[in-house]
Amino acid sequence: MKIVFLDRKTIGEDIDLTPFNRFGEVVIHDFSKPEEVPARVEDADIIILNKVPINEKTIGTAKNLKLVCVTATGVNNLDLDYLASKGIEWRNVAGYSTQTVTQHTFALLFYLFENLAYYDNYVKTDGYTKDFMFTHFEKRFGELCGKTYGIIGLGAIGRQVASVAKAFGCNVIYYSTSGKNHDSEYKEVSFDELLETSDIISIHAPLNDATANLINKDALSKMKKSAILLNLGRGPIVNEKDLADALENGTIRAAGLDVLSVEPIEESNPLLKIKDSTKLLITPHIAWASVEARTRLMKIIEDHIDKFLAGK
Repeated sequence: MKIVFLDRKTIGEDIDLTPFNRFGEVVIHDFSKPEEVPARVEDADIIILNKVPINEKTIGTAKNLKLVCVTATGVNNLDLDYLASKGIEWRNVAGYSTQTVTQHTFALLFYLFENLAYYDNYVKTDGYTKDFMFTHFEKRFGELCGKTYGIIGLGAIGRQVASVAKAFGCNVIYYSTSGKNHDSEYKEVSFDELLETSDIISIHAPLNDATANLINKDALSKMKKSAILLNLGRGPIVNEKDLADALENGTIRAAGLDVLSVEPIEESNPLLKIKDSTKLLITPHIAWASVEARTRLMKIIEDHIDKFLAGK
């Protein structure tokens, strides 16, 4: 049995992969360009990857391939029809990062909600040392309790975010982009009502035809000027040009993003011109990546292989 990791660095070098040695030969590549894949998978029985495109062009040379494991939930980089035509099975991973993404959602929120960038800078640039008063509250902020927290996408992560927001005393509402996820504990509303009434809007939806470009100029114009937008779903759900304009024009107060339309971020991305961290906070797609979540992820992959080899 030969297992080939095609882009090991996408899960971090701090995660122990030695448990996979029990399955047989393990070959590890830090990264793989599409043109490098055919030679690397030629005699592989199982391949493990994150972002590498898997299609006839990249794996058509594979003589022994039986299983493709994706170290993520999304499988948009897999040509599922081609895999089915070749009798090659695939597995993805869901539910491994719910707690971590929820945690990062509120990390982004509080950084913006309490103007922490401003206050940190105030102290570190000697503003506080020159002050005559023990406190300083030039940038106003309020309590999260009593605010309306709108969630776009009430899947597992959306529900966990909702429960935390409720614990903080928020009025939680949600919009189901698929029309399939419903929860009697929270109020389901139309998209327009969510935009118009929410103090915080938190995106936890997948990217599909219903969500691509969902947050655009028209949607942003319906939001409160005091609203904070958070995107922890997929980058193309938000029109980045429209968001940059909205932040510059004061259409909304602030945005926190962990995902972008193109990753890594391109130099031409209009969001890069916004240097004010009280208006915009961007993290490099790390919401899923706590040590615990990545360890859990690879344990699930290991279990997938165990079950596959056992014929389950």
